[in-house]
Parts: sequence; structure tokens; C-alpha cells
Amino acid sequence: MSRSLFLSALLYGLLLAGIITLRGEIVALAIPFAVYLLYGFWNIPEALNLNIERSLSTDRADSNADVIVTLTVTNHGGDIEELLLIDHLPHHLKLCSGAPSRLIRLKKNQSYTFDYTVAGGRGAYIFETIHAAGTDMLGLITREQVIKSKNTLLVFPEVKHLKNIPIRPRKTRGFAGVIPGRVGGTGTEFFGVREYQFGDSPRMVNWHASARHEDLYSNEYQQERAADVGIVLDARVSTNHFHADHSMFNYAVTAAASLADVFLSQGNRVGLLAYGSYLDWTFPGYGKIQRERIMHALARAETGNSTVFAGLKHLSPRMFPPESQIVLVSSLTQDDLDILIELRGRGYQVMVVSPDPIRFECGLLSPSPQVDTAARIIRLERNLLIRRLERAGIRVIEWDVSIPLDHAINPALTQTRRAL
Repeated sequence: MSRSLFLSALLYGLLLAGIITLRGEIVALAIPFAVYLLYGFWNIPEALNLNIERSLSTDRADSNADVIVTLTVTNHGGDIEELLLIDHLPHHLKLCSGAPSRLIRLKKNQSYTFDYTVAGGRGAYIFETIHAAGTDMLGLITREQVIKSKNTLLVFPEVKHLKNIPIRPRKTRGFAGVIPGRVGGTGTEFFGVREYQFGDSPRMVNWHASARHEDLYSNEYQQERAADVGIVLDARVSTNHFHADHSMFNYAVTAAASLADVFLSQGNRVGLLAYGSYLDWTFPGYGKIQRERIMHALARAETGNSTVFAGLKHLSPRMFPPESQIVLVSSLTQDDLDILIELRGRGYQVMVVSPDPIRFECGLLSPSPQVDTAARIIRLERNLLIRRLERAGIRVIEWDVSIPLDHAINPALTQTRRAL
């Protein structure tokens, strides 16, 4: 109940009681309340006419980095004795210092500025409304105004530094990179011997072969080129959410961001597909601009309710050119086997970085014989799935999310490089 309504009811009650009882002292007791109300209604404040601007110190931040939010309010109306400003924070964004609300006095054409600091994990945070409430000096009448001032803060996922990832797609692009091509030319690793051609450097001449055949022969080296790499982020609820709604999705996003970073730094053309309730495409590109696009997409990525990778049967050649490299970040289900083998059969080189769901969920449950038995059974099924994928030529890297990503992936990549 507002103060004016309460005082009006009290005044009415005192007057009514005085008239009924014919006691003047009760009527006299109502006089101060009547004067208080009359003065308040005589000086009723004008409707609020505020201009509020919100600015962020940055609209792109790393995970849990401090971001300063600054608000400037300007009063284009009459004097306001008490003005309460409340900036509504987006959900899951935490307040580090300061306060998103202020109680101030603001005169006509006066401005006031204040700030506070927030931080948050990966995500897209939208600041939408600012609530303003002004009252007169007696606190009887309140005027309110809701200001819509939309600002978006993108918090990028954490990026782990990974060493060069050895991939060998069937087709490479005609640009210099770090992936050994399947053709000879200039490079660092020996590819073969060919007949000497005019213009070859004397350093390229193979004198032993030339002496045996009495003609000049030159060494040819394996070219190092860039490739097309498509990163598929599994955003399905069934593979990311587990006991008590705990999720591995942020770990998967970290892996996708780290893989995109290392592939782009190698000069490759990289695209991203987030597979959840719908397909969220980030078309392939090069360099820092493409890295920014991918980080924007990963900051906004959310889980959805798709069950299997049915949509991967109809990959666009613009997104994933034939015979290119596909890197899937997924904890995998049994239903994914046929789809991934079909991709391999269509000529794609497929590698899977798989956060381990069994270790993750077991860490959430209380130890018991039943949990151990269930974990062993599920582990056997998962090992069989991974073995069948590897038999089809798909490299699977398991990742226990309790250890840093680079500590899990780099040793596995080193083994892969030796095998190549």
C-alpha cells in the first residue's frame, strides 16, 4: 500500500470516528494528516522525463573477466527529490563491485553518472531495461519510468593452447600451410626425384642419382598447404546434460574454441557447425576475422533437443567441401556410429574429440557397488563404439574433463603424428 493511500484511509477513518462519536478531539487529530496530504498533492511531481545511457567498457570479454558498466542519467523534467535507479542484471551475470542501483536527488537538466563491475562465464548477456522511480519530498506520490536501453555483452569461451594438430585430409587448398600435401614441390620433407628442369637451384640437384644415370636429376619435396577444416560442436541435450542437470557443454565449447584457434593459426580455412535443436552455421574463413566470428557463435551456443546427427547426412559442400577434414567434439552415443562411418565413406577425414561422459557422471554420484557395476558396463559399450569408429579410420581422442584439455589432447596428438 502506498503512503498516500494509507494516509487517506487513516484521515477518512479519523473523520468518520469523530462524526460518529461527536468528539472534537478526534477530528482535531485528523487535521495534521489533512494538511500533510494537501501539501503533498499541491506539490505533486511531474511525470519523469529521463534520458539514461548505458555503456560497457567492452562488449567482448574473456570468461570471468571484469567488465565495467557505466550509466549516465539526465533529467529533462522537473526537480526530483528522490530518484531510485535500478539496472536489471542479466541472469547468471555476477556483481563484482559497486551496485546496479542508486538513490539520488536530481534537479532539472542535471546529470548523474555511476558505474559498477560485473563478470560472468561464457555466454551472451543482454542488458535490456532500467527502472526509474521518482518521489516527492514527502514520499506521497511516485512517478515511474522504464527505459529500454539494450546492450549485449559477449563472454568468449576459454581457449587452451594446443600444439600443431596433425591432420591429413585427402584434398588441400592451393595456399601455403603446415599440412603435408600429396604432391611434390617446394617444402622441407623429401618427396621424390624427378628430371632436372631449367631454373632448378643447384642445391636441389641429386648428385648421386645424376651420377648413376648420367643425366641431371633434382630432389622434389612434399608441399605444405592449408586445408578446409569443419568443426562440429555437439550441442544435444542427450550428450551434454547428466545427473542433477550437470552439463559438460562448456567443456565441449572450450574444446571447439581451442581447436578453431589452432587450425586458424596454421593458416587453414575453418568453419563451425553447432548441432543442437537446429544447425547454427559459421561459414568457413581465414584469419583473425574468422576467429572472431567463431568465438561469437560459441559465446551464444546453447544446447537443444536433437537426438542423432541426422542432419549431417546432408552437409553443404559450401560448408564442408568433399574430402576435407571434419573434427567432431562430442561425447558420442551409439546412434552416431552409422552417421560418422557414412561421412568417412564419403571421403571426409574424421577426427573426434570426445569428453568422457562416464568419468564425468561418476564424479557426480556417490560411490556404491551399483554405480561401479553400471560404470563398467557402460565403459565396455563405449570402448566397443570407439573401437568400431577407429576400425573405420576415424581417430577418437578421449578427454577426461577433470584434467586440462591440452594435457589430454597433446599426448594423443603426438602419438598420432608418430603413427603418420
